[in-house]
Amino acid sequence: MQLQKNAGAVRRFSGLMKFAGWLQNIPNKVTPPPFRLMQIGSAFWQSRVLYVAARLDIADILGDERLAVDQIATRVSAEPDAIYRLLRMLAAMGIFDEVSPRVFANNRLSAPLREDRSDSVRAMILMHNSDEMSRPWYEQLEKCVREGGVPFTLAHGKELYSYMDGHAEFDALFSRAMDSVEALSGDSFARDFDWGHFERVIDIGGSKGSKSLTILKRHSHLKALVVDRAQVIRDAEQHWAGREAPALLARLCFQAGDLLESVPTATSGKDIYLLSGVLHGFDDETCVKALLNLARACGGTGARIALMELVMAECGADLTAAAFDMQMFMGTRGRERTLAEWSRLFDMSGLALEEQVNLQSFVKILVLKLKQ
Repeated sequence: MQLQKNAGAVRRFSGLMKFAGWLQNIPNKVTPPPFRLMQIGSAFWQSRVLYVAARLDIADILGDERLAVDQIATRVSAEPDAIYRLLRMLAAMGIFDEVSPRVFANNRLSAPLREDRSDSVRAMILMHNSDEMSRPWYEQLEKCVREGGVPFTLAHGKELYSYMDGHAEFDALFSRAMDSVEALSGDSFARDFDWGHFERVIDIGGSKGSKSLTILKRHSHLKALVVDRAQVIRDAEQHWAGREAPALLARLCFQAGDLLESVPTATSGKDIYLLSGVLHGFDDETCVKALLNLARACGGTGARIALMELVMAECGADLTAAAFDMQMFMGTRGRERTLAEWSRLFDMSGLALEEQVNLQSFVKILVLKLKQ
């Protein structure tokens, strides 16, 4: 069963990403090293001004208009000169345009900060720059590099998901951020993978089901079951009501569950489990436990498991992959893994890698089946 689609387009995308990586490294080659290190060392200045702009919701305030600083400041209840200096720095970074003196407008780069866009990443910016996510980087990273441990746990006294269980506001922000991952990875998971071989997608850790819906829109014969924590899916059906066609939503259902306890049982070889960015948050032992549960759920049906994950290079990882791995180090006991590291976990779980499906994205889909 061949599940790769659009192989030519995927190869071209891969070539473009390699070229983009080369371009990204140009400042390291042409900037004097002391000055370049200072730029990198103060890069948090950029993330903080972006965070404040997202907090103030300036992109939505601007909309499709051109507004003077005084108007923006009035609408966000802020000090005009400070707003000007904030937006001036962001415009120098390429976020927002200063179209005339002290007058600003959205541009291509600021537009995804708007909540009314399908590619909005505002929740992701807010989540990654929140106190919950910032404090571990600033307060506990060095200690954990020296001694081991998880910076998030040391900073907050609880592991990430346990913390979210007791902090509803951050839990909701985290869920909204995860729902916006598609804006980063695109919909190539629906286009470059042949879901037509299957009849039901069992979306484990699928939040409110945005990925499942993207797949269902392209395959009218498919149904999807989304499984996630009870507090995540509690309002999922109401979330989509009025936003999507009733006929489409009729093919989507939700179930509370825990991957580390049990998962819904496959009924035939036409079922496929989808886990998008789930296992990279687990250490190896927990990954094996989860994979064993999936293997048991597959039974002898011939069902497949699709893991949508980043696959690290064996050597010379690019900045995107290395940064995601450090984010895993900061927040969880997990990590981004090489193909050899993934394969070792599959082998320990009685699973075999059937196919690696490359996408027009920074992630891949690893297709698993039970070992014969």
